Amino acid sequence: MAVLLIAEISGADLAVDATAKAVTAAKQLGDVTVLCAAAGCGGAAEAAAALDGVSKVLCADDAIYGNGLAEPVADLVVSLAGDYEHIVGPATNSAKNILPRVSALLDVMVITDITAVIDGNTFERPIYAGNALQTVQSSDATKVISIRTSNFDAAGAGGSAAIENIAAAGNPGLSEWVEDKVAASDRPELTSAGVVVSGGRGVGSEDDFALIEKLADALNAAVGASRAAVDSGYAPNDWQVGQTGKVVAPDLYVAVGISGAIQHLAGMKDSKIIVAINKDEEAPIFQVADFGLVADLFDAVPELTEKLA
Repeated sequence: MAVLLIAEISGADLAVDATAKAVTAAKQLGDVTVLCAAAGCGGAAEAAAALDGVSKVLCADDAIYGNGLAEPVADLVVSLAGDYEHIVGPATNSAKNILPRVSALLDVMVITDITAVIDGNTFERPIYAGNALQTVQSSDATKVISIRTSNFDAAGAGGSAAIENIAAAGNPGLSEWVEDKVAASDRPELTSAGVVVSGGRGVGSEDDFALIEKLADALNAAVGASRAAVDSGYAPNDWQVGQTGKVVAPDLYVAVGISGAIQHLAGMKDSKIIVAINKDEEAPIFQVADFGLVADLFDAVPELTEKLA
């Protein structure tokens, strides 16, 4: 069986972590061809070709793919779809934008956020905020799938796949890029960070959220937030971890002032080690934490930050 994997590309560079984890899942389905579609994506194609398990890389280097617009990329994928039984991508914002369009154009279902491959037609995915696993079987001729990368290890290096340059499929003209507004940060990207420090409603205010950021900087960690903290204006939307935010599975997750609602747990419960700091000893977060500290965060976090520094 042949698999087309849409590479995650940031600018012109390959997002190696997300793509490599998606490769691990995809190679359970068959021979993996990676599609790199971006302006100046030659370097991304070379990086993808070096991943273990990749059989071939298609490089669509064209300005119409330069800003990640979903419509032209979806048209390109559909033009290639006849050669593949599976079209997959990591469950990132980009792929979540592209894959539903691909499935609609192919008139097939899209299977989202799979966490395991049972066979070429059957997959597992979480439902009910991660409290249950659903087994989904598809009889569609082409399976369109997004992969929850936090459940798969990254494919190693050492591959030497052939790279083939392909032409653009044409611009459908359904959207246009205006501008990017990206906040500059020296911290790791949230979904691929090895350490994440998250704050919740218990932090109390946007100003006090600086305590979370200082602790994250001491750990060289990414900063996350619960939905309650985001809704209260303490943190920006792109820091939200949870069912309606980002799903993370770092080596270390530090939850500060987070009660542990199931919606938040759905986004971080697969973390390797979970540390919780909360003054409420009955908080649900302690039920999933490997280490728990019942303490006032305004005392514990500054002291912990000072000792780490």
